[in-house]
Amino acid sequence: MCCVFSGNVVDIYQREFLALRERLHSAEQENLKRSKELNLVLDEIKRAIAEKQALRDINRTWSSLSGENIDPDPATAVDTELSRYHNETKLKLWNVSSSSSKNVLQLPSIFHHLPHLLAKENSLQPAVHIGQGRTGVSIVMGVPSVKREVHSYLTDTLNSLMSELSPAEKEDCVIVVFIAETDQQYANSIAENLKRLFPVEIQAGLIEIISPSVNFYPDFSHLKESFGDPKERVRWRTKQNLDYCFLMMYAQSKGTYYVQLEDDIVARPNYFTTMKNFALQQPSEEWMILEFSQLGFIVACVALLLIDSLSCLSPEADNWRTIRLFPPDLPFQAVCVAVTPLGDDMKVNQLMLWRPRTFIKHTTFNCCDSQKGKMFKSLDLPLIVEFMLMFYKDKPIDWLLDHIMWVKVCNPEKDAKHCDRQKANLRIRFKPSLFQHVGTHSSLAGKIQKLKDKDFGKQTLHKGHANPLAEVTTSLKTYQHFTLEKAYLGEDFFWAFTPVAGDFIRIRFFTPVRVERYFFRSGNIEHPGDKLFNTTVEVLPFDNIQSEKEALKEGREKTPKYQRTEDGFLRIGKFENGIAEGEVDTSFGPLEALRLSVLTDSPVWVILSEIFIKKAE
Repeated sequence: MCCVFSGNVVDIYQREFLALRERLHSAEQENLKRSKELNLVLDEIKRAIAEKQALRDINRTWSSLSGENIDPDPATAVDTELSRYHNETKLKLWNVSSSSSKNVLQLPSIFHHLPHLLAKENSLQPAVHIGQGRTGVSIVMGVPSVKREVHSYLTDTLNSLMSELSPAEKEDCVIVVFIAETDQQYANSIAENLKRLFPVEIQAGLIEIISPSVNFYPDFSHLKESFGDPKERVRWRTKQNLDYCFLMMYAQSKGTYYVQLEDDIVARPNYFTTMKNFALQQPSEEWMILEFSQLGFIVACVALLLIDSLSCLSPEADNWRTIRLFPPDLPFQAVCVAVTPLGDDMKVNQLMLWRPRTFIKHTTFNCCDSQKGKMFKSLDLPLIVEFMLMFYKDKPIDWLLDHIMWVKVCNPEKDAKHCDRQKANLRIRFKPSLFQHVGTHSSLAGKIQKLKDKDFGKQTLHKGHANPLAEVTTSLKTYQHFTLEKAYLGEDFFWAFTPVAGDFIRIRFFTPVRVERYFFRSGNIEHPGDKLFNTTVEVLPFDNIQSEKEALKEGREKTPKYQRTEDGFLRIGKFENGIAEGEVDTSFGPLEALRLSVLTDSPVWVILSEIFIKKAE
């Protein structure tokens, strides 16, 4: 007995050591992130100083060229003198003045892509800037808002976002409202309205309000038409790209993750913790975009626009509203029924596969650029912003994001399928959608859009929760892609072949967790009979060795409240009618693991459609 006990002690200490090592690793990763963030801030300060010095150098250069005295106010001199010269010339002079200093190499900056910003010193400073400057949060949510001709959904969106946040979550995020208009009177009126409606949230630092300088945007009158888009559409998408850049540049130093939202959405309950846990539980740091809403890439828009185009061809076209889409992992392809007008009749011609670029070329329609519910790592934002600035006039944001991923992982010598598989590792979709589009009137004048996420709010085959970080394993044989990992993360249900006695599902927490209660549901609406039968719920307290010591000290155990298994787990519940739920005894303290154990052979397959482990407050 002594030897067995000694072996258990060694095992417990090994687990404690592994847990400690995991915590140290997490702390080391967090310190590394903070170090990178501080370096970014330092780089920005250095760049700001260099740019200001460059403006002074340009002022001196122009003064010497014109034979005029140097204006004591550098900003005034630059404004008056540089306004007479072409932007390209200004940029060259800026490079010349930089090269006259100690800097030998010419590093690209935002001024290379937006040289007009050199004309005004305050062009990168927000015209409206309200908030407490909160930093160090987990998630920064960006909500750009523009003037709409019919109805604004901004306050409804903010109410939805905040109503689904717990007090602790409100301390761990920032919602940045970006009024993307240079009309100062309009921006001030929106800001004042938000200050009146959300004074507590603004004072607490939860909400910040910004708007761009009147000098931030370039002249949009000389944009080239492309991809069949009219000038107004090109202007709209170009400005939108710059809006996203401004918002990302402002948000990048405030938190670990950045989520791009829109001003016409409604949020699901528990959306914040769900997003945070989904990001933290990714097995690799290679991801670039986590999507929490289905709409937003080209595919849904192509389908809607095809419907519109068919409706324009003939009144009878309503009969041909047959649109089938590829799964979301192929967002740049759509399957559609191609129709050919023959007089007053409409006939199905053939089933075709079109890429959106070809589709747009032949129909002169364009796509929606909804970017709601996309999460980025803040450390990736400088790369994304720089790439967008290079091509902001050429393509909409969803195409640019896809191009970034293509550049990062696609091999030109491989086929498109290989590229799609590689990009799938960078862009990961969470289901069900956490955000639903509610706006009907688009920010693009005259455009009405009725976009709905098909999996938002409907009765699903599984229910996801934000569970503690853990490693999940099972002895059951998984059916197809319905893995236990996806069920634990809330992405899908777990489906396995027929269980036998001795099979298990184990959840081992990365760090010990105090659990308040648990809930497991087996079966779902499509397969209600695939339930767990004669299955127990067991827990392994982190200080299990202490309870064993006490039992040995007494010499014998009293009648135990919970049955102990041979490997130290305590049975605290069981499945009844496919469901296991209950509270966890607080005397257990932090738990190292939780396990479902099958005691007898089952006659059917098994589905685990809901896993909820609620941490104690």
